Amino acid sequence: MSDLLKIKLTIADRVYPLSVAPEQEEALRLSAKKIEAMIKQLEQNYAVRDKQDVLAMCALQFATQLEQSRKNEKESTAIDNATLNHLNAMIDEHMASF
Repeated sequence: MSDLLKIKLTIADRVYPLSVAPEQEEALRLSAKKIEAMIKQLEQNYAVRDKQDVLAMCALQFATQLEQSRKNEKESTAIDNATLNHLNAMIDEHMASF
């Protein structure tokens, strides 16, 4: 456990001290920056009553992006599999003619 880094991330005007593996630090800092940017955008564009509301909307947007990404990945995999199956059928058909 001594190889963990102690870092502090600020999200929605609160500081969160964390102990993280060195390979996680960059991703965590980038994620905190993205959250802060989305909070700022939501506060500028919408009438937000408090931080809990803006954090809930932020979480909803990130979850929606993740689900859309998963859906797109599944669709892409299905298309790739269909293409590979078609190519295999063409190869099998060609090989059968020899």
